Amino acid sequence: MDQSLSYLQEVLSNYTEDIDAVRDIDHKIAANHYSSENLFSRDLDEEESRLLREILLKEIHHANESGDHERGYQLHEVYELLY
Repeated sequence: MDQSLSYLQEVLSNYTEDIDAVRDIDHKIAANHYSSENLFSRDLDEEESRLLREILLKEIHHANESGDHERGYQLHEVYELLY
């Protein structure tokens, strides 16, 4: 699995209990074994992309604030593909 998607799955685990749509996205990643974040992003519908953009903005900011620049970079790689 792509490194960026591994970081994304880790982040999504913080939301899967509360948001069904996030649980669906997380399942999509696990079930399809995407080889790149580009392939993953093409498989999202508009609502899934919108939700991920919101989550990723918050999580990228949190990663950068806490000094985890690698996580911020990897999550930003996914974020850029959602437009």
